[in-house]
Amino acid sequence: MKGCVISRRVACSSVAAIAFLFGISTAAEPPIRPQGVRIFYTGHSFHMFVPPRIEQLVKAARIEGHRLVGTQGIGGSRVIQHWDLADDKNKAKSALMSGEVDVFTMSAHLAVPDGGIANFTDLGLKHNPRLRLLVQASWYPFDIPDPVRRIKDNAQRHDMKIEELQAAIDEWRKKLEVQVDDLNQQHGRKAVFIVPVGDAVVKLRAMVVDGKFPGVKSQAELFTDPIGHAAPHVRALAAYCNYVAIYHGSPIGLAVPSESGLDEQQHEILQRLAWDVVSRYPHAGVKVSK
Repeated sequence: MKGCVISRRVACSSVAAIAFLFGISTAAEPPIRPQGVRIFYTGHSFHMFVPPRIEQLVKAARIEGHRLVGTQGIGGSRVIQHWDLADDKNKAKSALMSGEVDVFTMSAHLAVPDGGIANFTDLGLKHNPRLRLLVQASWYPFDIPDPVRRIKDNAQRHDMKIEELQAAIDEWRKKLEVQVDDLNQQHGRKAVFIVPVGDAVVKLRAMVVDGKFPGVKSQAELFTDPIGHAAPHVRALAAYCNYVAIYHGSPIGLAVPSESGLDEQQHEILQRLAWDVVSRYPHAGVKVSK
């Protein structure tokens, strides 16, 4: 596999052909090199593979001024668990209290509203009124809420209906939107945003079902276990979605290091899918130039 998987030499005709083939938008894209931000990540195992991939994308985009302030991961966590960490272990609180964080990430669990989202928002805005807080709305663990019908073996994903997957994501995301809207109203501005990774993952699964994602024949290939821990395709897609939300720019055409299991064409499709989903979602706060 090549050392870099996406080349800027891709012709416009090739990009248009991919967009037509896979039904993904070719909406106008913001400038490729925005101003760098200082970022701190919190989250669970559906999110904490994102930070190193963002670092790769920032380097590929030649963004100046970007700084990774720190990370705080807790497996299977709600945001409130990050908030409740003892002060001597709570890197997230310390970072926000320094006022030296521009973007702060969180990963929602199924229980929403989550008091941790509110607490981190209050603390962060107190020390940096210009802070942006991003909450990742992930794909649904075990695929669907019904405890009887939820996935018990990864292979069962092969036969899952896209409509059911989307319905589960919609229900969860809408609860999160209510909390985010309330917080933004309380603080008098849009400070908290949602990264719709779950929606992007469902669209990827639909492409697999329709035979429109090359090299992947089953939805089960996108995950590693019944819970839904991400295989390389979903990890890359989630990182691209977060990049769009953090930098309000398109990842399309960015050269990134090769990742096992992905080829050049797959990366380009995932980049375009991430841009299409996140830039079109109002709660992500991405302004698209016309």
